[in-house]
Amino acid sequence: MKAKSDNTYFVRALWDDEAKVYVSESDIKGLHIEAETLEDFEAVIFEHAGEFVIENHFP
Repeated sequence: MKAKSDNTYFVRALWDDEAKVYVSESDIKGLHIEAETLEDFEAVIFEHAGEFVIENHFP
């Protein structure tokens, strides 16, 4: 049986000028992203965010 959730999660890309990468700000537990481009940042979100939501936000 699939878990149903009405929760909404966010992931925000913030530019770290010192490190020259985008870093994530998110309410998804365990998700931390660092990427040189927004395209790479988005690729990580699409590949991993769902896994972290399932692993860390469902009993």
